[in-house]
Amino acid sequence: MQASTTSSANPAEVLIVGAGPAGLSMACALADAGITCCVLEANSLASLQNPADDGREIALTHKGIAILQGLKQWQDLPAAEIAPLRRAHVFNGDAHQHLAFDAEGSGRKVLGRLVSNHWLRRVAYQGALKRPGLIRIRAEAQVAQVRLGAQAATISLADGEELSAPLLIAADSRFSAIRRQAGIGVEMRDFGRSVIVCRIQHSQANQGIALECFHYGHTLALLPLNGDCSSLVLTLPADRANAMMNWDEAQFMQWVGTELRGRLGALQPLGARHLYPLVATYAHRFAAERLALVGDAAVGMHPVTAHGYNFGLYGVELLAGLLGAAKQAGQDLGGAAALERYATEHRRATWAIYQGTNAVVRLFTDERPAARLLRRGVLQIAQALPPLKAVISAQLTGRQPGFLRQVQSLIRG
Repeated sequence: MQASTTSSANPAEVLIVGAGPAGLSMACALADAGITCCVLEANSLASLQNPADDGREIALTHKGIAILQGLKQWQDLPAAEIAPLRRAHVFNGDAHQHLAFDAEGSGRKVLGRLVSNHWLRRVAYQGALKRPGLIRIRAEAQVAQVRLGAQAATISLADGEELSAPLLIAADSRFSAIRRQAGIGVEMRDFGRSVIVCRIQHSQANQGIALECFHYGHTLALLPLNGDCSSLVLTLPADRANAMMNWDEAQFMQWVGTELRGRLGALQPLGARHLYPLVATYAHRFAAERLALVGDAAVGMHPVTAHGYNFGLYGVELLAGLLGAAKQAGQDLGGAAALERYATEHRRATWAIYQGTNAVVRLFTDERPAARLLRRGVLQIAQALPPLKAVISAQLTGRQPGFLRQVQSLIRG
């Protein structure tokens, strides 16, 4: 099934596998650079046109928002579906004190903004349709085999059809089949935990404040949405999460209310609960001969630091810029130089945060007495060191802390 077409006499210059928000945004960015794409998606066209609410809310950084604005996707989001993230409060164990993060000193009013994942999928698809003649979407296209050669990348579909292009881009999830067929390994951390997500309504206003509660045995986060409601993100050992999915609404909401210690007042469920396994991945390479990885196929993040989809957008912007420059120079779009530069720069932008996130998760899910003392000390140190808090906040706002800007100015003289 096809949603939009490129001319058969002018085949696609890039093949993209995966029509999630990262894959479709990649296609839009390449189309804006004058590069034709064919996007292959295993699911139905209807699922792209009207994506189901999967319960996930995406925290977008200012840089991520700027990229979506450049792709003309942000403008298609209804204002009511964009919620401000003004502050974040981090709680440890049973302590009443919290570590607070805000955008102070960054020149921003908010840390970022929250948008439902299904809305991001919707506007990404709509964006692709707005670039007729440059983007072709083929739904229900099952990729059976990938061959990467010196001259082209070739895909064999399940029905026997073959497609070739100078470059293949994999955007087919953190468990990417394309990545595996290309022989690219991945650093995988299975946390042995699952995430339950759902929307809840509360009697007290959330004031745009995210709550991150590292309780003993589980982590409970509330992401502030509009209309006196929030997204509950509950991380638990997988067996316990499976059992809790079978609880009725009354039992589940009573447990959540107890764990929130009365914060946000009376609670009511809004919609269904969704369950996701918690696995982080980091590809050993982001590029190979005639192949590039974007989105979760490159980096699949733990959600605690809210960088997952933002990293996907950063990769889209970087790769599209490099390929656009190659096209303008009349160079091979699948040439090694641009792909190696993409791999190097995207790794530089993501590696430290990926490892740091996993280190935080390991510490704050370690229930041994020594670890409990250490995590308490870490939060106390962070609270007492404004520069450290500023660096963490800067990762969301996309602005350097003021003291770093001053240091750099002094260095430059």
